[in-house]
Amino acid sequence: MRIGIISTRICGSDGVSLEIRKWAAILRRQGHELYYCAGELEGGLEGRLVPRMHFQDAEIEALQRDIFCAECDEQKVRGRMDMLRAGLRAELADFLDHYHIQLIIVENALAIPMNVPLALALRDLIEDRRLSTIAHHHDFMWERERFAVSWMKAELEAVFPPKSESIVHVVINSLAHEALHARTGIAAEVIPNIFDFTHFHYGLDEAALGFRQAVGVGERDWLVLQPTRIIPRKGIEDAIELVRQLRLPLNRGRLFAREVKLVLSHPSGDEGQEYFHKLQDQARDSGVPLIYAADKVAISERGPKQPGQFRLWDAYLNADFVTYPSRIEGFGNAFLEAVYYRLPLLIRRYPVFIRDIEPLDFDLISFDEEITPAVLEQVLAVMADPIRRRRMTEWNFNLAKDHFSYRAVTGKFKKIVERCVS
Repeated sequence: MRIGIISTRICGSDGVSLEIRKWAAILRRQGHELYYCAGELEGGLEGRLVPRMHFQDAEIEALQRDIFCAECDEQKVRGRMDMLRAGLRAELADFLDHYHIQLIIVENALAIPMNVPLALALRDLIEDRRLSTIAHHHDFMWERERFAVSWMKAELEAVFPPKSESIVHVVINSLAHEALHARTGIAAEVIPNIFDFTHFHYGLDEAALGFRQAVGVGERDWLVLQPTRIIPRKGIEDAIELVRQLRLPLNRGRLFAREVKLVLSHPSGDEGQEYFHKLQDQARDSGVPLIYAADKVAISERGPKQPGQFRLWDAYLNADFVTYPSRIEGFGNAFLEAVYYRLPLLIRRYPVFIRDIEPLDFDLISFDEEITPAVLEQVLAVMADPIRRRRMTEWNFNLAKDHFSYRAVTGKFKKIVERCVS
């Protein structure tokens, strides 16, 4: 089957782009042909680049500001919105026709209103063509405070997400499944974030060598990795606080007097730079070496990279410990990545973790609001004791392979595609 995958961007290390790659790997194994359409496309993907589909397109950003406010010149805003909607519909229609697309997978563009004209254009096409659609939802409008106020709230609620007999809805956690049904009556399928646990990394390879030197971490230093975008809901201030406590003289003694440094592997800017500047101030005041390594990590997993750049996986292969103090997550890509690379991690008990991950009995260091002495003691114990570390990481790897591998969800994928086109 010829499948079109559509999103605002399909590039980089954000959660949506990561899951698109994983879904694509499974679909290709099942014999499907895949084509892509987005406002930013990773190198090597066949399809259509439409810059206006990106949420950072200048005209889209300006329109979004006028949509998410209490008052505006409604007639003028609607005129601009209709013009952008029509242009995007034409681009999408041409993509569908050029590649003879039989089924589309819409990645988050019908769930969270990052680009309202794009969602309206998609809904129009799905309805007019009765186009078989899988709507893969990672975050919903009601989960983000910045989308709470709009003069067209009722219209937005009708399209994020839309009800249609042509659409099979898929969410990534059970809380989203319940909330979507309660708010809209839509009964969605649940497929959690996944990882390919059948391919193994056995340690540092040639490509990963040099990462530590490039980012300013010594070979004997402890590299604590924060592998998330730099936005407020990621709770990175708690990672800084953990490293501050690890660097206290008594604790450093337990860590063999080795330096402890915090490395940020992902970029800032998706929600402005103010949060990053606050983190820099906190780290400076706390005496924590905070290393911004995003410029050394290629945004594309497999596409081209600049000389001197590394892949995200090189950062994991060089890490000693992972921090994941997010307050809100749709599921938890960084959790799965840390488990895959057999790394111990500190994780906040965010709602989806409590509901869908914690009951599976992973061996993790978790916390609620603060880095307490008991939490710190657990971190010190696993960092200083290689036997404890090995037991923890091997247990977690095998448990994740059972629940969150490609093999664990392949059968469900096949049934969803069959249901969608039947």
